[in-house]
Amino acid sequence: MKIISWNVNGIRAIAKKSFFTDLEQLNADIVCLQETKAQDAQVAETLEPLKPYHIFFNSAQRPGYSGTAVISKVRPLNVIKDIGISEHDTEGRVLCLEFEQFFLVNVYVPNSGAELARLGYRQEWDKAFFAYLKNLEMKKPVIVCGDLNVAHKPIDLARPKENYNKAAGYMQEEIDGMDRLTEGGLTDTFRHFYPDSRGRYSWWSFRAGARSKNIGWRIDYFLVSRSFLPKVKDAFIHEEITGSDHCPVGIVLEP
Repeated sequence: MKIISWNVNGIRAIAKKSFFTDLEQLNADIVCLQETKAQDAQVAETLEPLKPYHIFFNSAQRPGYSGTAVISKVRPLNVIKDIGISEHDTEGRVLCLEFEQFFLVNVYVPNSGAELARLGYRQEWDKAFFAYLKNLEMKKPVIVCGDLNVAHKPIDLARPKENYNKAAGYMQEEIDGMDRLTEGGLTDTFRHFYPDSRGRYSWWSFRAGARSKNIGWRIDYFLVSRSFLPKVKDAFIHEEITGSDHCPVGIVLEP
């Protein structure tokens, strides 16, 4: 089974590019999307060409903002929206699909913002989301994927010194939130397979030709419960696929 995660930065915008061709080439069993930036009906209409698939979405109350969706060849046992805390459940950031062997949690973690205006909120979110995952994990292993909006280690961004404690996505408070996940029983699959792989990023700023120069950040992840790690065969990043400021990332599971 191949599972992909991709922050599409607007499902309606990317659908006008090579999105459907890219999906065909990726040939994934499940595709988790973040930042759909559309309401449920708009997501459904945009993904209409994929009708044979099972499609689920969780949109923000605010139009044109945030939102998650999942496209799956496999019918899930159950679909759960949000984490059950009202202050965190208005932006369509979490969409969980239950399968026989695991929960698949698609997440778009809040960005702290250019002026770090949401850094305090982000810390509260991180704690609540971790508690939500640990509660799921009591029932069966979890696979968490999506845009976590943090570069975990210096190796995960092109310019760590220039950005540390200065830019959203590389503040110590955000790193602490990621540490909570990895020290709390979840493994970063890409780093598990490629611990020393440098220059592998999943997001590039639109400014100053960052992508062509590969001045990027790895902020899109697949984390899995440690007990489930033996089932993961490989992890990958598809930097060559454009259409968004993020590229698709994924894992392959043992049959």
